[in-house]
Amino acid sequence: QVRLVESGGGLVQAGGSLRLSCAASGSTFEINAMGWYRQAPGKQRELVARIWSGGSTNYADSVKGRFTISTISRDNGKMTVALQMNSLKPEDTAVYYCNAPRRGCDPDYDYWGQGTQVTVSS
Repeated sequence: QVRLVESGGGLVQAGGSLRLSCAASGSTFEINAMGWYRQAPGKQRELVARIWSGGSTNYADSVKGRFTISTISRDNGKMTVALQMNSLKPEDTAVYYCNAPRRGCDPDYDYWGQGTQVTVSS
C-alpha cells in the first residue's frame, strides 16, 4: 500500500501563486509516477501534471507554462513531489488530488490523496 499525503492549497487572487506538495510513503516501489488531477464543480476529474520515475513530465495544455511539477525528494522508500502553480486563473479553482499510478496495473488501482482545495478569486 502507498499513502499519499497532500499539503498546500488555499485561496489566492488571480495572478498569484500556490505550491502543492504530495508525500508518498509505504510501498513506493509499486508506483512509477506521481501527479496531480483536479476536479471543479460539475466537471470531470482531469490530469493536471505528472512526473515519471525517469523524470519526464506531462502537463495539461491549460497549465503549460504556468505550472511546474518536480520531485523534491526520493529516499528511504518515500517520495515527495511539488506542483508550483503560477499565474493562477479563476478557472484553476478546483479540488486537487495527488495521484500515483501502480506499475503495470489498470488505472482503477491508482493511489489517490484526500484532495486539497484551490480557490482563485477574480
